[in-house]
Amino acid sequence: MPKSQERCQEIREETKNLILKKSVLYFAKNGFAGTKISELSKHIGIAQGTIYIYFKSKEELYSEIFAISDKIAKNDKLTMLAKLPLPADQKIKKMSDYVIKSLKVDEMFAAGIALFTQRILEGEADQTFYKTTEKIIRQGQKEGTVVSGSARKLSEFYWGVVYLYAVKSLYTADSVMISSSDLARVLLED
Repeated sequence: MPKSQERCQEIREETKNLILKKSVLYFAKNGFAGTKISELSKHIGIAQGTIYIYFKSKEELYSEIFAISDKIAKNDKLTMLAKLPLPADQKIKKMSDYVIKSLKVDEMFAAGIALFTQRILEGEADQTFYKTTEKIIRQGQKEGTVVSGSARKLSEFYWGVVYLYAVKSLYTADSVMISSSDLARVLLED
């Protein structure tokens, strides 16, 4: 029995989403220069030509993946959190809860964090969530709830810990995740 147009469309969407999901993970691990479509297709488990049905080039695929990591980096929840009229320690606890919960349940969030961090190291990414975190840190330092030190370095340290657990969740079977209170403790005074 032939497939309906709706089912064919669902299959196309499922295939495209599979390519994107597996590609985010692959690019996060190998970078743009280290990714060959032939190797990527083996990693995904599809024919190389299938990738080209959905994306004209490696650059076009990467561009779409780039947008995924940017969406995570420009996360509206983190931006809104920074603007809330709350003490900084509560903002940090809420941010840590959100990040850890997202790492546990959303592989694309973890992959986006990993890819975005790699892009920062390669000088290709805007550092929105680092800057948002810096603002919260400075607020907390004024309130006396956040450890002293350079807000920039503390933000990088916090997100470095997040990156470590993102990569660990992606590439380690049965990985144990840090708790949100442990993550918040990276920035908070005792």
